Amino acid sequence: MGGYFGATLKTQCIADVFFGTDYHSHLGTRRGGMAAYDGTIGLQRAIHNIENSPFRTKFENIFNEMKGTSAIGCISDSDPQPMLIRSHLGTYAICMVGIINNIPELLELCFERFGCHFDAMTGGNVNSVELAAALINSKTDFAEGIRYAQQMIKGTAAIVILRDDGSIIAARDFYGRLPIHIGKKEEGYCVSFESFAYRKLGYEDDGELGPGEISVLTPYSRTQLTAPQKEMRICSFLWSYYGYPTSDYEGVNVEAMRCRNGEIMADNDNELNGEIALDYVCGVPDSGTPHAIGYANRSHFPFARAFIKYTPTWPRSFLPSSQQERDKVAKMKQVPVRDFIDGKRLLFVDDSIVRGTQLRETVEFLYENGAKEVHMRSACPPIMYGCKFLNFTRATSDLELITRRVIIELEGEQGFDHLDEYSDPSSERGRKMRRAICEKFHFASLEFQSLEGIKKAIGIDGCKLCTYCWNGKE
Repeated sequence: MGGYFGATLKTQCIADVFFGTDYHSHLGTRRGGMAAYDGTIGLQRAIHNIENSPFRTKFENIFNEMKGTSAIGCISDSDPQPMLIRSHLGTYAICMVGIINNIPELLELCFERFGCHFDAMTGGNVNSVELAAALINSKTDFAEGIRYAQQMIKGTAAIVILRDDGSIIAARDFYGRLPIHIGKKEEGYCVSFESFAYRKLGYEDDGELGPGEISVLTPYSRTQLTAPQKEMRICSFLWSYYGYPTSDYEGVNVEAMRCRNGEIMADNDNELNGEIALDYVCGVPDSGTPHAIGYANRSHFPFARAFIKYTPTWPRSFLPSSQQERDKVAKMKQVPVRDFIDGKRLLFVDDSIVRGTQLRETVEFLYENGAKEVHMRSACPPIMYGCKFLNFTRATSDLELITRRVIIELEGEQGFDHLDEYSDPSSERGRKMRRAICEKFHFASLEFQSLEGIKKAIGIDGCKLCTYCWNGKE
């Protein structure tokens, strides 16, 4: 994933952009970058590796190294950015969040039609942000170029550009899969992925860009360059997993959605399975916790934190290069509260079940600490398709998904013709898949939130939500 923050003010803005970008650290772990514009110096840029050290640590000296009244920052889980680009459109800094799935085809287009060349990275790959810039530069102005790039890119491209006159161009991706919020205060404007980031800095809400909308910001004005389109497919995982609890998307708060989602799961459980005898309802921390609180409140079983994640010294569990190392780190971070585990019947709610590798370690850890039963609930429907718009699942193949692997075991690849049935807990195939996963992970029971349930929890028109990873519908 990734996140962005930018500001254009009548006064120095480096502090705002430093803190605003740092507030997006939950969205990425590989690179952090900032670019600034100063009337005397011009454009400046700094990029650091943040895989083993947080953004704020790597950029703590930025106040002495960079100055400007306009700046943008980016947390990236992919290529280093912002990129500095010089073209017939002028010199500018650009950052992009999303994914480009048709890079080879676009490279050939750029080579043959535009005569471009690119800096080559390891293995001959190119920086996807530089590729997006090349597409933009093929047109006569930024608005036309951004719209062209977004139409040509198969995937998603939310773009923020800092120009050499200090203005900022913000362009939400064509189908609005990612958010772009605009904040305003007396000194000027800001652009942000997360709404809470600018509220903490004294900005007030000035609206969200619509799908495909492009606007330009100066300290004195916000001007629409391209009107939004009506069709939207915002990513549902923003609420169930990615988003920070204090974030709002399309006017819906993340923490509130997760609590509602848990309540709906409890209702579904009661209707489907009847009341289960439990001692505690728990969350798989951290994003599963509010879902579990909602479940506990509705089911009237007490909520408990049966284990705590020890995070002060351990890196994020998905950082190590091998799965064995990731599993080890994840296990070492889990510290049990035995009073809530030993001899207890526990129901855990996780935000999602993707591969299931770390979940296996978690369940084994609970039984090792004396759990009598471990029931599992997923706060979203069964994931049947790897994401091709935001790369949420990080799966190089759909066969990495636990659902797909189990279906193969049950009836081979012909089972993929019946994915809708496997998603349905009331169907025979659905029951078989759940039983098989239970046996693999030693769950006492397993259930998933329904597609209609998660749409209800989000509370906006279901036609505006991207649900591809669950039902394969674009």
